[in-house]
Amino acid sequence: MKIIIEKDFEAMSETTKNILLGHMSQDKRVNLSITAGNTPVGVYKRMVEIVKDSPDYANVHYYNFDEIPVPDQAEGITISDLRKLYFTPANISEENIHPLTVENYAEQDKRLALDGGLDAMMIGLGADGHFCGNMPTTTSFENLTYKVKVTGDEPWFVPGEMIKGMEFVTMGPVSVLKVKHLILIVNGAKKAEMVKTVLQGPVTEEFPASVLQLHPNLTVILDEEAASRLDK
Repeated sequence: MKIIIEKDFEAMSETTKNILLGHMSQDKRVNLSITAGNTPVGVYKRMVEIVKDSPDYANVHYYNFDEIPVPDQAEGITISDLRKLYFTPANISEENIHPLTVENYAEQDKRLALDGGLDAMMIGLGADGHFCGNMPTTTSFENLTYKVKVTGDEPWFVPGEMIKGMEFVTMGPVSVLKVKHLILIVNGAKKAEMVKTVLQGPVTEEFPASVLQLHPNLTVILDEEAASRLDK
């Protein structure tokens, strides 16, 4: 595990952008899985400036690692957010976007293997210790990509937009540990204790992200506030 501590959100976003662009600049097909949400906003803002309409990154293919469907909406929450934050402003070709959905999730692991596997995945950390859609109450460390029922207790549950009992899909711990380079980004003092728990505590399904300690090529990028509880 490599831990990088930057002064603030802007600095950690710049570092993360540079690491991703390092992967993307290879002279081969590059498969990336990237996260939605607030933490990567600064990363995407920087990447759009470089990637938009550039033929240098036509080799990069994108995969979402979880999806939450919305009733009567063509696409789910994750891919919609990724389009808004990055795909659309960067003018990413539709041919390079490979959505994970509740309809195709059972083929996700096979599809990734046939495509050469994921070169890198950028993920965030939930305040309850979840990563991707792997929640403390539903995760088994033996899961590949799987389907989960929404309980309504999830931190990201949006009343009126989501329905209790609906199903979402996520790449499980086994699938994520197959990624060649895993990049975890976390900012803010509110997650400092959980950062310490999942990075320096025992590996337990009670805090699903603790399993990331087992990844052979894990890079953790934190701002000083998120890193403030770590043992030096």
